[in-house]
Amino acid sequence: MKMRFRLLGAVLLVALLLAALYYSKSGVSLHEERPIFGSNDKTTVRLWYTDSAMTDYLTGRVVEYNKKSKTTRVELELVSGLEYLEAINKASAEGDNFPDVFIMTHDGLEKAYLAGLAGEIRNPEILDDKALGFSDAAKNAVTYKGKYIAYPYYFETSSLLYNRTYLEDEVRTRAQAEIDAEEGEAAQAAADAGEIEGADINSDEAGEVVYDEAEAEGETAAVEISQEQLEAKVQEMLPKTIEDILLFADNYNAPDTVESVFQWDVTDIFYNYFFVGNYLNLGGKSGDDISQIDVYNENTINCMSFYQQLNQFFAIDESAVNYDKVLQDFIDGKTVFTVATSDAVAKIEAAKSEGKCSFDYGVTTMPALNENYGTRTMSVTNCLAVNGYSEHPDKANDFAAFLCSENTDTCYTMSGKLIAHEGVPYNNDSLDSFLSVYGNSVPMPKLMATSNFWVKLEIAFADIWDGANVNDTLKTLSENVKLQINGSEVEEERLPDATVVITEGQEE
Repeated sequence: MKMRFRLLGAVLLVALLLAALYYSKSGVSLHEERPIFGSNDKTTVRLWYTDSAMTDYLTGRVVEYNKKSKTTRVELELVSGLEYLEAINKASAEGDNFPDVFIMTHDGLEKAYLAGLAGEIRNPEILDDKALGFSDAAKNAVTYKGKYIAYPYYFETSSLLYNRTYLEDEVRTRAQAEIDAEEGEAAQAAADAGEIEGADINSDEAGEVVYDEAEAEGETAAVEISQEQLEAKVQEMLPKTIEDILLFADNYNAPDTVESVFQWDVTDIFYNYFFVGNYLNLGGKSGDDISQIDVYNENTINCMSFYQQLNQFFAIDESAVNYDKVLQDFIDGKTVFTVATSDAVAKIEAAKSEGKCSFDYGVTTMPALNENYGTRTMSVTNCLAVNGYSEHPDKANDFAAFLCSENTDTCYTMSGKLIAHEGVPYNNDSLDSFLSVYGNSVPMPKLMATSNFWVKLEIAFADIWDGANVNDTLKTLSENVKLQINGSEVEEERLPDATVVITEGQEE
């Protein structure tokens, strides 16, 4: 009996040694927790991201995917955004729990591609799915040298935000003024014809008919406007150009709460870029062609001159303005129009729910400058890149495609992010407006050689706002960027000075 136990013990010992040898060869830890009932055959795919606002939403999507997939188990990791690509590259080279998929802004895609951290996606057909409806802006954002090297996920852009309550009040005020004017003209005509006598009317020193105030107040009813008429008039009042805003300001009987008709953050290029976005070219439509650099042209000169002239109408102090303050002023009812990003919608709704905002609002397409010069806003698309070092590229691509094909508004309600395609039913006109503006926006270029261009452009905007010569400033900016790209000095031929002159409105 003892001999049999000894033999059994020896067999078990050999089995344990063989098992240990197997696990050491396979790279799996003996102490790793392993699912049962066959789930241990799933391949692990890791996702890295940097924005904590996405945590709850991504966690839900990962749980959903893990339940759905029979072959893949996704792990989620929130990491620091500082030197993000460098951290991914280091982890990938060392093979230390590196990501198979990672979320990044599209302007860094050239750097990621050249480092081997992003490659051509394997499910490009999703970008042509008509049910989702990815715009050209979304596709251009993830295009590099004619290839899709990431999946568009969510985006940010800017547009014109307006105080709807103020516009509705102005519609009613102007409608009442029109009725009063018509009644006054009719009374004057009746008086001239001798149809009105006695105490019904009086004449001022100039001989014009005036009403007895008490009688007028008793006889004149407040104007009534249907909701359909009100909506039509508000839409008609929305500015098609920046000059329309100036004309509105010139005729607006503003309430005491209004400190400025139009205010925006003149210190941030993201909110200024629309002035030149339709005419400045940095890298072509996909922002990846170093041969296409056109910063200094007659259109940009005139657009920036228009921008400079606005300083006399809206004297915005650069040292006292920033985006948070601008948005808060709007929420407090101090401004009628502003330039805002889509995060403004959630912030305004939060203020309304807390009783800190009593106004209705809306978002509309960014106006042109005038009838001759259009505008285009800038956009940034956060995308899903598949790591070139991934050992499971097919599974990583499938998971990335799963995320970017979201067709509910859950991402927005949980994180405040707008998905980068049109197939999401937000049931919110303001959010739909931002999506429409995004579709016509200019994706931030991804050229590494011009990475500091935005700092230089922001400085140029600041100098021009403060009165610097527009032509000289843009000429110097163009020469500097071409020097940086070509490595040799370029002397631009001087172009004619601006001819655009703002003709509508007066100083506030």
